[in-house]
Amino acid sequence: MADQASARGTFLEIAAEVKGEIADDPEMTRLPTVADLMQRRRVSRGVVLRAFDVLREEGIAEPVPGGRWRVIRAGEQIDRRPLDERIADVIRADGLAAGEAFPSASALAGRFGVSRPTVTKALDKLEAAGVLASEGQGKARTVRAVPAQEEG
Repeated sequence: MADQASARGTFLEIAAEVKGEIADDPEMTRLPTVADLMQRRRVSRGVVLRAFDVLREEGIAEPVPGGRWRVIRAGEQIDRRPLDERIADVIRADGLAAGEAFPSASALAGRFGVSRPTVTKALDKLEAAGVLASEGQGKARTVRAVPAQEEG
């Protein structure tokens, strides 16, 4: 048992190893999977999750829906507001006025990095709130009202 590291030392080693991978690869956006690290390091799921918690506490990574973890780069700004609020900002950002055509769900899905059905749900909320208008299926949505700028 003398050659086996303590659990504390192991999860800290894993955290340091992943930090090194992040530093070595500026394009890295996701952490290795829990299963990959379990297999690679021959440790339990709990040990890997403790290593990920260390990375979260240090502001290096955060969990995302689906059980994956994403890398947070220094100086990176993340907008965590609901998607419908971020989509409403498109009106101001693109300088759209009432009556103008609004970007398609497909275009918005690409812009925000989410699925088209997810965008459609957010657009439906904006229609219900009176921000957007729709002439029906297959027709372009239009801006009904420009949302008020929130005080920050």
